[in-house]
Amino acid sequence: MPSDQKFSRHDDALMSRLAAFEVISDVLRRGRPLDDALAASRAYGALDPAGKGFAAYLVRTALRRLGQIDALIQHCVREPLPRKAKPVYDVLRVGVAQLMFSATADHAAVDTTVDLCRTVNQVPFAKLVNAVMRRLQREGDALLKAQDESAINTPAWLMESWKTAYGADTAAAIARQHLETPPLDLSVKSDAPMWAEKLGGEAIFEATVRLAEAADVTRLDGFEDGAWWVQDAAARLAIGVLGDVSGKRALDLCAAPGGKTLDLCAAGADVTAVDISEKRLQRVSENLKRTGLSARTVAADVRTFVPDAPAEIVVLDAPCSSTGTLRRHPDVAHLKSPEDIDKLAGVQAALLDAAAAMTAPGGTLLYVTCSLQPEEGEDAVEGFLSRTPAFRRNPVTAQDVSGLTAAVTPTGDFRTLPCYMSDIGGMDGFFAARLVRAA
Repeated sequence: MPSDQKFSRHDDALMSRLAAFEVISDVLRRGRPLDDALAASRAYGALDPAGKGFAAYLVRTALRRLGQIDALIQHCVREPLPRKAKPVYDVLRVGVAQLMFSATADHAAVDTTVDLCRTVNQVPFAKLVNAVMRRLQREGDALLKAQDESAINTPAWLMESWKTAYGADTAAAIARQHLETPPLDLSVKSDAPMWAEKLGGEAIFEATVRLAEAADVTRLDGFEDGAWWVQDAAARLAIGVLGDVSGKRALDLCAAPGGKTLDLCAAGADVTAVDISEKRLQRVSENLKRTGLSARTVAADVRTFVPDAPAEIVVLDAPCSSTGTLRRHPDVAHLKSPEDIDKLAGVQAALLDAAAAMTAPGGTLLYVTCSLQPEEGEDAVEGFLSRTPAFRRNPVTAQDVSGLTAAVTPTGDFRTLPCYMSDIGGMDGFFAARLVRAA
């Protein structure tokens, strides 16, 4: 890794590539989540906003299209590099991402990639990197056209699971949507059409404003006033299936970072937000303060937490594989495995049982995950209902989800897929089941 002295000698163009290299290496070689890797990168932290934007674009592009990029590299580098030269692969990933998938001029992509190779102490391989980049400059477009981008960029186990759950055509549509940069969704307290006009976006459903491109949210109108918060449209729809919650006692379990807490508060519920992480709860508190909303926060393990009294509304946004959020978190595809799904299913079952005990007679338990995996959605609910006869499913209707009929499953659960509304940027994959305790 380069020294601090080397950092100061390179111009902004190289620094952004260096930051991308650091983050990609951190994610793929050390298994660090993308957001954490960005926060930990010294090079990324030293960039100006434009540099950060470009570096983050390169990282997300490399992770979204890792299958394509690695296939291109393998086409040019047939023999495995020595162990000490493993960083060269990440150098090339940064280079190919900008050469093939950005507006960077070819000569700039080639030159900065060679410079990056030298900067990260891989000088002996600079000629190889130069040869690979120049070859792809000539042959890359034809090689890309021969690839099946929806399949090659998705881990085989994930693609097979989606084919089984949703069919081959839908699985391919999901995978294609994951390659697109998602829009920015904002949940507004009120008057979505007005905020859409003010922010230059589009009002979708009742309470979401969609901006076509990501932006520094702290500089947008309404941020300081707390008029809205960042939240994918699917997440807002999921909480909306609760209907009128005004005046009702509500528990938001596994609450951080707090989007659903804000939804409930804005709808007039009396909310207690519970999360195991005090640090993550701090973010919930900050968002509550900014938006002028009020809720109690409790740092506790949901599995052992005992509220003062059962609640009329209990929302369990359970920890999950997050495979429904690959549009925004492309690292998930490379950090999760089938074994993770099995482990998380056990955690979700324990959390559901704990949440059931907190639900008042006649009350509603809303189980939510941002996963596309049935094991973490439909299967988890069926298992819960089979062992908890006091609960039954209260089927969701199209009216409950702003007329998005496709999001209502045959059993009456809520299920969105990333390829829904693809003409305006898609949406995250969410699952929600509305469960009612006998009175």
